[in-house]
Amino acid sequence: MLEIRPNCEHCGKHLSNTSTEAMICSFECTYCRDCALELFENVCPSCGGNFVERPIRPQAMIKKYPASRKEVFKPKAPKDYHLMKQKYRHIAPQKR
Repeated sequence: MLEIRPNCEHCGKHLSNTSTEAMICSFECTYCRDCALELFENVCPSCGGNFVERPIRPQAMIKKYPASRKEVFKPKAPKDYHLMKQKYRHIAPQKR
């Protein structure tokens, strides 16, 4: 089950369970759409994977399985994410 993290790990933007701006990689690194697609160019700065829209947990289930309240804030250094982008942005996600 996804944690549904409450914020962008890079810029700190609030991303509620109902946010349509939340993006995740296969390890559930969570970023806002601007950071994931504009800044990181669809390359996760941690693992090199791609991003997909995070699903929204239905209200009936959020009561039984609440979203995480634990904020993860680990801004990436420009030199680090530039290296990851250079390595993977021109390779299709399924071939990374």
